[in-house]
Amino acid sequence: MEKPAQIDSNDILRDDIVSAIYKRAKEIAKSSVSMPIKKSKSFDDKLDDILTSKWAGFPIMLLLLGIIFWITIIGANIPSRILADFLFNIEDKLSQILIYFNAPNWLYGILILGMYRTVAWVVSVMLPPMAIFFPCFTLLEDLGYLPRVAFNLDRLFKKAGTHGKQALTMCMGFGCNAAGILSCRIINSPRERLIATLTNNFVPCNGRFPTLIAISMILIGSFANSSFSSFLTSGIIVLIILLGITITFITSFILSKTILKGTPSTFDLELPPYRKPQIFKIIIRSIFDRTLFVLLRAIKVALPAGAIIWLVSNITIGNTNILNHIANFLNPFGLAIGLDGIIILAFILGFPANEIVLPIIFMSYLSTGSMIEIESIEEMKEIFISNGWTWLTCLNVMLFSLLHFPCGTTLLTIKKETQSLKWTIIAFLIPTIIAILICFTTTQVTNLIFKITCLN
Repeated sequence: MEKPAQIDSNDILRDDIVSAIYKRAKEIAKSSVSMPIKKSKSFDDKLDDILTSKWAGFPIMLLLLGIIFWITIIGANIPSRILADFLFNIEDKLSQILIYFNAPNWLYGILILGMYRTVAWVVSVMLPPMAIFFPCFTLLEDLGYLPRVAFNLDRLFKKAGTHGKQALTMCMGFGCNAAGILSCRIINSPRERLIATLTNNFVPCNGRFPTLIAISMILIGSFANSSFSSFLTSGIIVLIILLGITITFITSFILSKTILKGTPSTFDLELPPYRKPQIFKIIIRSIFDRTLFVLLRAIKVALPAGAIIWLVSNITIGNTNILNHIANFLNPFGLAIGLDGIIILAFILGFPANEIVLPIIFMSYLSTGSMIEIESIEEMKEIFISNGWTWLTCLNVMLFSLLHFPCGTTLLTIKKETQSLKWTIIAFLIPTIIAILICFTTTQVTNLIFKITCLN
């Protein structure tokens, strides 16, 4: 018998091995079992030929996920406004109670303008999109389509040295990165589960979509009020999402070849049959197991952060509040990466929840002392232009919003899931460093091109 060749474990082609096993099994079955009548393909097989094909699989997958994003963004607008109005009506009632009991101004500021208003923004912005996205996502899961998504993306994640199931955890991150981290439990390999955990933040969650949408509408400028505004805005958002997915693959590959080096585990995916969705089960799982679970964690982080935001905005040193002192200190660094000190500080103070980044920027520029929201895109544009914003600033804000450190809720979830402070810190540092490098490179290259163009 010929001695088998020595095979390096790093060079084992898993697909070839699995294919050879199935091929041999088919040969044995063919020689042992006779089929008098050739059966036609079942409906599931015909559908899989389309949904998992090389040519149609990816376009259909992107189309379905795009529809979910569109439904989430469009469908959440009115509920978010209604919920915000309701919560701020409660704020008025609470204010009247504190005034009735002659509460001191500092207590009113911390409790109402700080803690309650921050939580109100988080709930009104997070709850409606999650209440739409998670049921839609769970519906695809219950139908049996998500395993097809994992099948389509398995080869790309395998080339990145990770697990095909990371496709599912990445998709869940679009609703909420904390929920995406929780979904990493489906990956059995600790190494690959950790890679999925560390890179989940590169897909924008619903907390970052308001910032991305608003800035993209400002970025398209004169088209903002035209009939093409929603189309152009959607195009910019899609490009941002694709950039985040690309960076997910690149970072996963680098991690799998460096600090989390190892052989990718085998992923033999048996595609389950398509099923009739169980609507009641979908509602229970999406609302109670995901939406409310993530929302409660967000509130837990937002409460103390709201108090801190109000304090730094209202305590003065000299003639300037602490917020502006810190912003002035951060300004040189901010300008180097195409932002400014106010924007950097807004992202830092927005650590509890990405939803409050824009309100903090407006609060700082307008010196209101508490968070506010500007409803008109034109009004936003005027405020930004008067504070030195350019198209490059808008682009860098979008890039930094996409790539920067995870929010407090996500980091808290990472700490609970990994049971490691070290990996939680690394999960904070990796996206932050990448965001800074990309914004710095974009700014410096653009400035260099501008200088060369001016000289010519």
